[in-house]
Amino acid sequence: MTEPQQTQTYTATAGRLDAVAAELTGESRSQVALWIAAGRVEVEGKAATKASHKLRGGEALHISPPPPADLSVQPEQVPLDVLYEDDALIAVNKPPGMVTHPAPGVVSGTLVNALLGRLELPQQSDHDSPAGYRPGIVHRLDKDTSGVIVVAKTVQAHAALSASFKARETQKVYLAIAAGEWKAQTPAKVDAPIGRHPVQRQKMTVGGANPRDAQTRFVPLSHHPDGHGRTLALVRCEPRTGRTHQIRVHLAHLGSPIVGDAVYGRESQAMPRQALHAWQLTLPHPVTQEPLHLTAPPPDDLLDAWVALGGHLPTELLR
Repeated sequence: MTEPQQTQTYTATAGRLDAVAAELTGESRSQVALWIAAGRVEVEGKAATKASHKLRGGEALHISPPPPADLSVQPEQVPLDVLYEDDALIAVNKPPGMVTHPAPGVVSGTLVNALLGRLELPQQSDHDSPAGYRPGIVHRLDKDTSGVIVVAKTVQAHAALSASFKARETQKVYLAIAAGEWKAQTPAKVDAPIGRHPVQRQKMTVGGANPRDAQTRFVPLSHHPDGHGRTLALVRCEPRTGRTHQIRVHLAHLGSPIVGDAVYGRESQAMPRQALHAWQLTLPHPVTQEPLHLTAPPPDDLLDAWVALGGHLPTELLR
């Protein structure tokens, strides 16, 4: 068992407790706020209860950080559909239902666990906890989104791939089924910033808190009326940026949320998950810089759902 870290004593300056403690310890204010909530910060020998507590300056602060978290994530023998692999990277067709990397409450069954079961990945961590352990991960897919995902196998490849995504040198194509007000007779381009929903913090929205620019082009491959005044569309989605839930938010913004998306639309008997698949990805190889074209064939559940909804598969998707 890891022993708790030793209590540290500091002399406070004037200001809010969380801000002062963060400056003294070098931690973030959000991290210090968690310590305060857990009773790990004392002011003049008494446990603080509010991060906003005002300090005059000169008080003795006693701070007891929690023990360092165990960063180990266990390798697991999980079959993977490998699309491409070399010494620098591996590309996988992620199945729906698999979380990309460990997250709060999810430290098993992730893509990272599966990858560690077959190879060594560069040791990287965003946070001091298993939930921040993301070795090799350059981009991610939502749990219930299937398709192409690329993972770096070296630190150098990770840096190069990350730079490519940041510089928008990658081309991503998704396939989705949407239903709603968008008539889907011509391509549509949505240029609408996305931020955190101001009330429902697990959701993103157009606008929202701290919005960032987001652009997506939608090209209907097939469409037909659903008999209830709405249009069903099998859509090629081309995100120019990479915001959280971007395609899901932008299609909902068009009035045509993804079929089966219970967060931004509604559940569907035809599709038990959101009908969204990362279909194609083109990016410069991190070593040779030559274009690398990766394709994950559209999954049966999505194509079967489209047919069950009365749609016809375009020639390029016929099985």
